[in-house]
Amino acid sequence: MSSKVFVGGLAWATTDDSLRTAFEGCGEVVEAKVITDRESGRSRGFGFVTYTDEEGAQAAVDQLSNSELDGRTIRVDLAREQRGGGGGGGGRRSFGRN
Repeated sequence: MSSKVFVGGLAWATTDDSLRTAFEGCGEVVEAKVITDRESGRSRGFGFVTYTDEEGAQAAVDQLSNSELDGRTIRVDLAREQRGGGGGGGGRRSFGRN
């Protein structure tokens, strides 16, 4: 189980601080992060909250999923750990004649 939750459906106005405040009632929050667009700096509409333990994360899912935050109904799920891998490229390729 994870001590991190995914929060979807965030309002553009939601900040790291307001996200933390909304989730602190479920347990001790280590980090609350609204994910932003690299180019514009604008919220992408989702974020993550990390708790010190799995119980806090589960409480957040149970208590806050489908609740309202900053005028929007949010979705809260346990975050899935990212597996390795990822993009590639960069290798040297030859096409046609050598």
